[in-house]
Amino acid sequence: MYSMASQVIARTRREQIVDALARRIRGGELQSGDRLGSEAEIAAEFAVSRGTVRQALRDLQEQDLIATRAGVGSFVTFEGTPLDAKGGWARALSATGADITTEELGIELMSGSEISDVPQLGADGCVVVRRRRLLGGTGVSYEQAVVPAREGLASLPDTGLVNHSLTETLRSAGLVADHGTQDVSVATIGAEVAEILGREPGSSFLRTVRISFDRSGQFVERVESYLDPAHFSLHLTFGDEVTAR
Repeated sequence: MYSMASQVIARTRREQIVDALARRIRGGELQSGDRLGSEAEIAAEFAVSRGTVRQALRDLQEQDLIATRAGVGSFVTFEGTPLDAKGGWARALSATGADITTEELGIELMSGSEISDVPQLGADGCVVVRRRRLLGGTGVSYEQAVVPAREGLASLPDTGLVNHSLTETLRSAGLVADHGTQDVSVATIGAEVAEILGREPGSSFLRTVRISFDRSGQFVERVESYLDPAHFSLHLTFGDEVTAR
């Protein structure tokens, strides 16, 4: 049974957690959609029990600073290191310290009728961005991204990407991915992709297709990637995830 003194200490630690996490969120250290960490991770950081963490998270939720999402998530890893899709793979790959080079192969304006499986393109059509990544001169991934030709994005074939980053380009146009789907399969690469990557046609690669939408449900991007399974893998998570709002 807790004494009055222990209740005061627990309440104070709870308030310390609330204050610390609230400052990170309001100060921009934790952006909207960023994962706060598991109860166990937060408990270890602040040296408290998971019960105290749960109480603090309830307080933050009442302040509308965090949201709890239930379900299954997935993310791609490179050499075992998670790649943060929100910040862009180019930046995430650079953070691993690997000798990765990203090459832009082309940016092209296309009509919506030429891309059959992308939703909400409308009359404005779309912009297709093709890139490959090299590890020590060897092709390890190829991707084709389709984004809507609106909010100034139709000029990308002439202006290029902002800081060579598609994620920054979309963000500058007010398009920020909030939710979506990702399908993964093992596929053999055809002659075109094989030539781009310097591999033999028919080689097995990890194929991912990610379609994302913003908070209002508007289409943001569709990215089809071919990833060398010697370096890339898919990681799945399940259960509740607490994120900054």
